Amino acid sequence: MKLLNFGAEDAKKITQFGSQGIRITPIIKQGGWVQTGCIHFSQKSLLGLHVTPGPQLFMVVVGEGWVRTKDTKSIPIRAGQAAFWSSGEEHESGSETGMTVLVFEGKGLEKDLLLKG
Repeated sequence: MKLLNFGAEDAKKITQFGSQGIRITPIIKQGGWVQTGCIHFSQKSLLGLHVTPGPQLFMVVVGEGWVRTKDTKSIPIRAGQAAFWSSGEEHESGSETGMTVLVFEGKGLEKDLLLKG
């Protein structure tokens, strides 16, 4: 067994898209374009509006925040809930109090998704 770290202290800052208070720990990157990461939102954080390059599943595991697309208002999201964005969809997210999110991106994700709304 090997113990691995994915906490905010080991994460890289995200500053693109006007983002503030965001750190990411890449977890898995497989050939062909499949990747997983852990995103850490601090208090009063923003992951700015950007286009998803492929299908993306955004799963909140701790805390709460909000998500939206370019064409929608902010929708509250909390631990135990997930948002799914299709390829090419402009979206952003943030948190007033902090949250931790697992994000899965990759080709074929849309057809393989088992979660239901």
